[in-house]
Amino acid sequence: MEIDDIYALIQSDMDAVNDTIRQRLYSEVVLINQISHHIINSGGKRLRPILVLLSARAMGYQGDRHIVLAAIIEFIHTATLLHDDVVDSSELRRGQETANALWGNEASVLVGDFLYSRSFEMMVDVGNMRVMEILASTTNTIAEGEVLQLLNCHDSNTTEERYLTVIRYKTAKLFEAASQLGAIITHSNPSLEEAMVRYGMHLGTAFQLVDDLLDYSAPDENIGKNAGDDLAEGKPTLPLIYAMRHSTPEQGALIRHAIEEGRLEDIDQIRQLIETTDAIAYTAKSAREEADKAKAALEGVPDSPYKEALLALAEFSVNRTY
Repeated sequence: MEIDDIYALIQSDMDAVNDTIRQRLYSEVVLINQISHHIINSGGKRLRPILVLLSARAMGYQGDRHIVLAAIIEFIHTATLLHDDVVDSSELRRGQETANALWGNEASVLVGDFLYSRSFEMMVDVGNMRVMEILASTTNTIAEGEVLQLLNCHDSNTTEERYLTVIRYKTAKLFEAASQLGAIITHSNPSLEEAMVRYGMHLGTAFQLVDDLLDYSAPDENIGKNAGDDLAEGKPTLPLIYAMRHSTPEQGALIRHAIEEGRLEDIDQIRQLIETTDAIAYTAKSAREEADKAKAALEGVPDSPYKEALLALAEFSVNRTY
C-alpha cells in the first residue's frame, strides 16, 4: 500500500476533517483567518490527523467524533509550527514563506495561541474527559520538548540520549496522542490502547529522525526549506552528533564550532564529513529500527485495510525523500 492508497482509503473522512478545519478556523479577526489559512493550506501531509482516522477505523469505530479529534490534532500541530518558526527565525516551510516572515513574529505567536485555544474549545465539544486529559498532557509535553530543544541549541555536547528525549517530547508525543485517541473513542481494551500508544511514539520518532537526516542529504526543493537550516539554528541533530563521535579531533572541532556559532560557512565540508563517517546511514538505521518497532506494536490489532495502512505509514516514514 502506497501513500496515495492510504489517502484514498480515508478520503471521505479526510474531506470531513478538512471541512471541519475550515469551519473552525473562522474568526471575525481578518488577520487570524489569513495566517491560519496560510499555514493550514500550505501543503502539509496531514499525517497526524490521518493517524486519528486510521486508528479509529482500525479499532472498528463507526461514529463521527474521530473527525473533530483529527481536526484538533491538526490545530495543535499547526500552533506548534507557528511558534517553532518564530523561535527558529525560519523563513521557509514546505517551500513557502513562513507566517512570521510574512506577518511578523508577534502575529504568528498570537495566532498560534488562537489555534491552541480553539482546539481546547473543540475538545470540550467532544465531551470526553479522557480525551481532554490526554490532549492537555500532550500539549504540556510538547512545550517541555520545545524548551529542551532550546537548551540543546548551540550545545555541541548534546548527547544522543538528550537529542532523542527532545524528539519523544516535541514530535513523537503528538503522533502518540493521535494514535491513542482512536482506541479511546472506541473504548478499546487497555492492551490495544497501549499498542496504539507505542505505535505512535515509535512512528513519530522514526519520522523526525528521517527529517533530520534529510536536512543534510536531500535537495532543497524536496524538503521545502534550505539545506543546513538545522545547523544554522545551532541544532545538534543525530547526523551531527554521530559525525562528531566518529571523526578526527580536528574534524570534530569543525562541527562543534559550527553548532556553537550557527555557522553555515563550512556546510559543504560538514556534509562531506556526515557522509564519510556514515552518519546518514546510522541515522537511517535508527529510523528503520523505530519504524520496525511501530509495526511490531500492531501485532495484536485485528487485520483490516486500516491496519495495513498503519503498517504502510511506518514504511513511508523511513522511505520518503521529502
